[in-house]
Amino acid sequence: MNVLLYSEALHFIKHSGVGRAIVHQKKALDLNDINHTSKLRDFRQCDIIHINTIGLQSYLLAKFAKYKGKKVVIHAHSTEEDFKNSFIFSNHIAPLFKCILRRIYNTGDLIITPTKYSKQLLESYHLSPPIVNVSNGIDLTHFNRRQFQHMKSDFRTTYGFASDAKIILSVGLQIKRKGILDFIELAKQLPEYTFVWCGTTPKALMTPEVKKAIKAAPSNVHFLGYVNDMLSAYCESDLFLMLTYEETEGIVMLEALACRLPIIVRDIPVYADWLKDSIHCKKASTNKDFKNYIRDYFSGSLTIQIDQAYLIAKERSLNTIGRSLHAIYSDLLNEVNHETPTN
Repeated sequence: MNVLLYSEALHFIKHSGVGRAIVHQKKALDLNDINHTSKLRDFRQCDIIHINTIGLQSYLLAKFAKYKGKKVVIHAHSTEEDFKNSFIFSNHIAPLFKCILRRIYNTGDLIITPTKYSKQLLESYHLSPPIVNVSNGIDLTHFNRRQFQHMKSDFRTTYGFASDAKIILSVGLQIKRKGILDFIELAKQLPEYTFVWCGTTPKALMTPEVKKAIKAAPSNVHFLGYVNDMLSAYCESDLFLMLTYEETEGIVMLEALACRLPIIVRDIPVYADWLKDSIHCKKASTNKDFKNYIRDYFSGSLTIQIDQAYLIAKERSLNTIGRSLHAIYSDLLNEVNHETPTN
């Protein structure tokens, strides 16, 4: 079994969730001794073409692979729903984006998507190939507290945060969908805490609303941009605040779970079946509730069970994900019909 993992224009997306998912795929396959390459010149030797991106080159490669009799897996990282409220003009072109997604996703023999929720969304698109859900996974050899303890790293000193600062961390693109406007608003209402946002978006792609909010953000909000040492960011923060309105999974959520960082998250459908309120995290829907839960947590009246939450990440280790991918590839080569989710 030889797999070509193809990702168009990877240099543009390497710092995004899709970029992280591609890194995870490669390691998951390595852990399960599955031969793979990302070099197009190895196309002839590959049995399966696994495509992660939705550009024109990805589409043409999928069509050519089908013509050559190879099996094509399309990894559906994107939906119309998570494209909305992201970049400038995204809401206007979202219907066109959905048409593009349908065209590209329909080129596959099989579609993989990270969660049951995203699978349900894609099923509503009336796509032809079968769809299975497999988590993007998490690298537990890197994202864990024990690994952090062996590192010579000091996130707080590097960025000038006091040792006793109460740090509330969020990670993602600086877009409305990720909840950055609510993050800034909560910081205004909670000046006693330090709000830290890791991740960036090119200004040319930002909406005017987001640009204005960032410019007017209070002094207790810190925008760090892309951070290489995210392990230290998670392990030296006190609380992870996930305000996103829409996700297909959210790798940063898995990273926070793996680092045993207490989580307060927006109550959205993607987390309904695998993150349980008051067990793995605390869920809220309004800024008022987010504000109250943050204060309750730091006052000690709200407990979040980080050890139970860690088990969610453990179930999605890259070794486990690799085994799922191996089974999918094998079934595809043997023409086995996929009717149920992989995990």
